[in-house]
Amino acid sequence: MAKQFLMFGLFALTCSLALTSHPSPLQDFCVANTNAGQVLVNRLVCKDPKLVQANDFSFAGLHNFGNTSNKLGSAVTPVTVAQLPGLNTFGISTVRIDYAGWGLIPPHLHPRATEILTVLEGTLHVGFVTSNPENHLISKVLHKGDVFVFPMGLIHFQQNLGNGNVVSISALSSQNPGIVTIANSVFGSKEPISDDILAKAFQVEKTVIDSLQAQF
Repeated sequence: MAKQFLMFGLFALTCSLALTSHPSPLQDFCVANTNAGQVLVNRLVCKDPKLVQANDFSFAGLHNFGNTSNKLGSAVTPVTVAQLPGLNTFGISTVRIDYAGWGLIPPHLHPRATEILTVLEGTLHVGFVTSNPENHLISKVLHKGDVFVFPMGLIHFQQNLGNGNVVSISALSSQNPGIVTIANSVFGSKEPISDDILAKAFQVEKTVIDSLQAQF
């Protein structure tokens, strides 16, 4: 009896793990129909295959330098299913990131994707923090041609270490990876988190929290 329970437990665990990944499409493609309205399951409904064109699988513009004239000194050009409907159901996307001198992509995470980043130009300091209880920072300085992986769901960052421009490109294991920028989410939620909660969480005075929330 104990052996049967063990086998059932392993089977249940295997099934639960299998359900955490993107399902494989059962057709050649499912180009997102962006005119059909928002659908929360698998992003969007399929476009009629007879109406699909080459442009549904193409995106132009990753050769252009992004506008980095902002407080962070960085610009992100995403190519997810929102920009490239042909990605629908394929579980992949890409993004170009431009960094001005000392530009930063602040600590953030992707709830639905692992990211693999390649430096095309310049020098970049990157890192991610492991999950609780370790909270261990794993970081490295990358140069042109270097590659680094950020595991799914872990907080990570990128920073230009010089005055010149830096360019990187990333591939992500989801057509809609999502992004949670830590500072924006904690201090800039549309319904603000109570300063009582944040002051206790960060072990600072409420006035500090109020000042931070005002920035967002």
